[in-house]
Order: sequence, then structure tokens, then C-alpha cells
Amino acid sequence: MVLYDRATPTGCGTGQSAMGPFYCPADQKVYLDLSFFAELQQRFRAPGDFAQAYVIAHEVGHHVENQLGILARAQRAQQQGSKIDANRISVRIELMADCFAGVWAANADKKWQILKKGDIEKAINTAQAIGDDRLQQSARGYAVPDSFTHGSSAQRVEWLQRGLQSGRIDSCNTFAR
Repeated sequence: MVLYDRATPTGCGTGQSAMGPFYCPADQKVYLDLSFFAELQQRFRAPGDFAQAYVIAHEVGHHVENQLGILARAQRAQQQGSKIDANRISVRIELMADCFAGVWAANADKKWQILKKGDIEKAINTAQAIGDDRLQQSARGYAVPDSFTHGSSAQRVEWLQRGLQSGRIDSCNTFAR
């Protein structure tokens, strides 16, 4: 995991604040620009340490996808299809990472009782705030579902909750739905 401010070199090119947190499969690292967490609280109105933990767990979820070979298969499928097909695959990858974040939270809470009252609501609020529909509506005044790369607010909440409720990684197969 690499914490940075403004920009940093990565195995996937230069990481910049505007990108938000991301996972780079080339060097198998999660990159977190620390200013994003202030933005999460102020711009997206998603405060709290568990909101931040959800974002980090989502990015670690991409590492799990990479270790399982899911990212490589998805990338091959994206190269063979249209831009719209590639976006749909990207959405499935992102929703799976949301589900994995929920699985982590469920199991961490079961083992260490880490969740406090209101934590799950904060994570759900965060998932809603960073859905493509909400972000596009805020930036453009309208949403274009075919251009989504992370999923709608409702989808992100659905898959996060699926992981939270099941606590099982096998409940996260977004490609089977």
C-alpha cells in the first residue's frame, strides 16, 4: 500500500489525486492519495473511519481479484469487446470489489467486533455517494449508464450489502448475475 500526496510513480503510470484511490495490478499495490479522504468527507458527505476502511477494503478487493486471476480474464474480455462491453465488465469488477469489502467487514467484525453503531450506514452512504450515476449527475447534470465504470449507487450498495450479509467470498460473483 502506498500513501501519496498529489502524484506518485506506479507500475501503471503516474498516479494522480484526480484518480482517487486505485489498485495497480502491474506492481500489486493499492495507491491512496490522502487528500481523497478529506474529499470523501467534505464533497461526498461520507465521513468516518469506517467509510475510509470501506474504500481501502474495496481497493484490496481488487488485489484479491488479481490473485484469483479475475482481473486478467476481465482485461482479455474487455479487449475483445466494444467500449460499452468493456465498461460493463469494469462495472462487474468494481461491484465484486465492493462485495469483497463487505466480506472483509463482516469477517473482521465477527472476529474482532470492529463495527460500531452507524458504521454500516456510513459505508452504505459512501457507496451511494461514489456511484457513477451520482458522480455523473453532479458533474454533468445527467447520467449516461453505458459509460458507467464502477456501477450505480444502488448497485454499489447492493453488492456491499451482499458481502456484509453473507461474509462469504463466493457470494460475490458479479459475472453470474
